[in-house]
Amino acid sequence: MLEDVGLRPTFQRVKVLEHIYKFRNSHPTVETIFESLHKELSVISMATVYNTMNAFHKKGILNAITITGEEFRYDPNTENHHHFLCLKCGKIYDIDIKCPIALTSKKAIDGHKIEEVHGYFKGICRECRSKRLKNGKSGQEGKYYK
Repeated sequence: MLEDVGLRPTFQRVKVLEHIYKFRNSHPTVETIFESLHKELSVISMATVYNTMNAFHKKGILNAITITGEEFRYDPNTENHHHFLCLKCGKIYDIDIKCPIALTSKKAIDGHKIEEVHGYFKGICRECRSKRLKNGKSGQEGKYYK
């Protein structure tokens, strides 16, 4: 995979890639990957993980997600898809919604060239809603309820 995009498969790059796939369903941050990888490979630095993930993003191996506005989260699923951010627990989920723009061959709208399509939804995930309902609350409260 790395050689296919022009990256040499160094030991550290392979280990970072393994850990990205280990956490793929949680859309990890650089810090998440570093903390997990550092337990296994104590000589690796945060800068190495950051630079490696940045290189993977530039080569199209990862998508960088900025749904929170505070951090980059990374997704090895580079197919067009949308995300849902739970405002309670902070988890990011892939959601399968067919976006009419992403599915067409349309490359421009009103003269604007389309290079990327991102779709983000924010709300309360089913797990948090379920916990809330079990505790006798409606599960419909606003942002960041307690």
